[in-house]
Amino acid sequence: MDAHARELKKELDATLDARRELGPEYEAALVDSFVEKVDTQVRRRLAEQRLSAARGGGGGRRPDPAEGNFGERFGFVIVTLVLAIPLSAIAAAQAHLAGLLVAWGGIVGVNFIHATRLRRGPAE
Repeated sequence: MDAHARELKKELDATLDARRELGPEYEAALVDSFVEKVDTQVRRRLAEQRLSAARGGGGGRRPDPAEGNFGERFGFVIVTLVLAIPLSAIAAAQAHLAGLLVAWGGIVGVNFIHATRLRRGPAE
């Protein structure tokens, strides 16, 4: 686990602890705050990678495409899982099991599409 992943894990733990202490009425604000932190981390990581690529980093070694997308994949998965909590609650409350299945089908579908897009690389 690299430094970025450890930092995000610490942020997630802190957010979950704050949610336990403050209660569900602050959940939306806590989720927004965590998503913003994840977004900042992902953007910083991508900027570092772009800067390294622009400088010709890697010592002539061509990076594995899956290796370069770890930050984006990790951030996207964390964001969708954090957002899955309120989506699941809303779907289950409004449409019971059918709503829950539709919500999770959408979550899985979005993650699948995102993963296959990253595996193929950017469309040019």
